[in-house]
Amino acid sequence: MNKANEDIRLLIGKNLLKYWQVAEAIGISSFTFSVWLRTPLTDERKARVEEAINKLANQTY
Repeated sequence: MNKANEDIRLLIGKNLLKYWQVAEAIGISSFTFSVWLRTPLTDERKARVEEAINKLANQTY
C-alpha cells in the first residue's frame, strides 16, 4: 500500500531535504506539514510544496 503523497516524500528525500525545511519554506509549522502529508494534497498545496522543494534544492551553500 502506498503512503499518501509518496511522490512528494520521495522528492524531499531525493533532494536530501528535511520535512521541517520544506515546511519553513512554505511558511507553515513542521507539525502542520506532517498533517498535510497524511492525506492527498490539494492541487494548490501540492504546487506550494513542489515550489518550495525546487527553491530549496537549487540553493547554493
